[in-house]
Amino acid sequence: MPAVTLLAKIYSNSQLGFADKFLKSKIEGLKVETKRIEVAPRGWIKLQISGEEENVALHYLADEIGLCPERLENVDKFSTMEGRITSLNRSKEQLYVDVGVYSPDIVDAAIPLQSLQAQLVDGRKIALKKCAELFGFYENLPLTVKISKVDSEKKHIEATLSEKQLARYEVWTKSLLDRLVVLGAPEFEVRSALEKAGLARDVVDVESLGLFEYVVVCKLGTDARGLIPKIGRRLRHAAFSVFNSREVYGFLGSFPVS
Repeated sequence: MPAVTLLAKIYSNSQLGFADKFLKSKIEGLKVETKRIEVAPRGWIKLQISGEEENVALHYLADEIGLCPERLENVDKFSTMEGRITSLNRSKEQLYVDVGVYSPDIVDAAIPLQSLQAQLVDGRKIALKKCAELFGFYENLPLTVKISKVDSEKKHIEATLSEKQLARYEVWTKSLLDRLVVLGAPEFEVRSALEKAGLARDVVDVESLGLFEYVVVCKLGTDARGLIPKIGRRLRHAAFSVFNSREVYGFLGSFPVS
């Protein structure tokens, strides 16, 4: 009976039931049974699947959601991985990303500030805090990274932002639309909060970054920060960050080039 850890996090124990229903709906029709679903360290979702088509189900979940490597030896140099930002206060010189390595020890991937400066702001020597403000970095924000170094002895992973992540920021910037990132709520709750707050006309779409991470794409002229007090009371367990394309464009003086 294989057990795997999905690249999906829960933010509270109450979300485990929703995750269970969501995952079962994804493999509905296959000859499998979800035997156990639990929370691994750092909030990652771990489950066991058994049945005649368990391999098919696991391959599907790996493609659709992704799997945590769990152990450092499963992380390959030059591989592209999805992770979540950890505490921004941990270092002023590195951005740490949880890529799902937690057994037997937790090992995060570190992105040097110099790499972020080179990739995001044309090499300008700005502080990590300023970089975070510009690009909406926040704890648990999904980021796709490329592994540049793995040191098993020192239990160290170094990474850069992946081409996929840079392309996303380029699209976001060129759109000139504000984006409100909602961390810790399922899509139906995000859409319900927008509707109840009477904001449907101010929104272009709600895009998925993960099972409990979504991006509200605002219409031209709508201020994403202004949405937070309007929907925040309906999403009390969620956290918010803002990507303001005009601020990024104004800082750079031109569109970023991937």
